[in-house]
Amino acid sequence: MTENKENSKAEWIDPDDAPEWTDEQFERAEFSIGGKIIRPANGTLTRPGRPKSERPKQQVTLRLDQDVLERLRATGPGWQSRANEILKKAVGA
Repeated sequence: MTENKENSKAEWIDPDDAPEWTDEQFERAEFSIGGKIIRPANGTLTRPGRPKSERPKQQVTLRLDQDVLERLRATGPGWQSRANEILKKAVGA
């Protein structure tokens, strides 16, 4: 049985203790009035992330034999991508 920890919650940090913004941060920040964006953010304050794919993958539900799934998973992390490559070769894509 696992042991209970006495206090697992993180300490609350007062938002008033946050560092003050610099003039440069204000210049890069989004400016909006009443929910309408007057000036979008730029630079490091824009949303991070990878670019949108022209042909994004689609999520599907697929039933596989247990032994097939076990062998795919046994190859380690990234097994789904490798399964996709196997299927692409099988259909000649």
